[in-house]
Amino acid sequence: MANGTTGKKGTTGKSAVKAARGRSVVAKKGTPWGTITGVILVVCLLAGVITYYLVKSAPQREQKSRDEAAAAFAPTASDPDPSKKIPGVLTKQYTGSVHILPTERVAYDQSPPFGGPHDGYWAACNGVVYPNAVRNENMVHGLEHGTVWIAYNPDQVKGDQIDLLTARVKGKPYMMMSPYPGLDKPISLQSWGHQLKLDKADDPRIDEFVAALRTNPNGVYPEIGASCDALGPGQFDPANPPKFDPSKPGPDAKPMDYQGSTGAAKEQKPGMPAGQ
Repeated sequence: MANGTTGKKGTTGKSAVKAARGRSVVAKKGTPWGTITGVILVVCLLAGVITYYLVKSAPQREQKSRDEAAAAFAPTASDPDPSKKIPGVLTKQYTGSVHILPTERVAYDQSPPFGGPHDGYWAACNGVVYPNAVRNENMVHGLEHGTVWIAYNPDQVKGDQIDLLTARVKGKPYMMMSPYPGLDKPISLQSWGHQLKLDKADDPRIDEFVAALRTNPNGVYPEIGASCDALGPGQFDPANPPKFDPSKPGPDAKPMDYQGSTGAAKEQKPGMPAGQ
């Protein structure tokens, strides 16, 4: 009995010592705060990246919905100019392919202009968002090729409103955008022979106007199939475009019924090198 009792007590003592050692090892290891902190930082970083993406991409994602809603305004053979159904659209008839020299101005009948004589070199219009105002005479030539030009008053349109407009233009064929100092409304849309002035960048009529008139194939603009690509330095360089002149055109400005200047660049046919 004595031996049994001693053996039992010995076993119990060994177990206690082993347990104490185990607790000592755990105590020495401690809580892995470095690992936990690293995981938290990674999670926070990922959350930040996702939030940033969602915020930045919101205009593009929302624009897809706006485009889908405006699809009913796409032109058809039975409805060649659906812009006539958009409230506020102003239309006028203009003669195309009347060119002036880069040193000349036109006394346009509208501001911003949306038709009439223009520079022989067109403004690059394949989804270009110009940070500064561009010469009217080059922008009007872009309209002749089937482009929609979004102009805005830089004193009235800022921040999120600029983002909404940019989402409609950047990288999209036959679209261009620029500030227009002194504009009488916050926003003005132009296509050849058509204009729509608006107060807010979330107005659905913007998307309806674009759907109805951009490269409308039904004779709405003069030069179907004409290029919108940049011509480059010496002609029209989108990195250094001719500056907008806010002053009133002088007595030497060309009238709206002008027939064209000798030596002005001739209109290019699709695929033809510049100047021919």
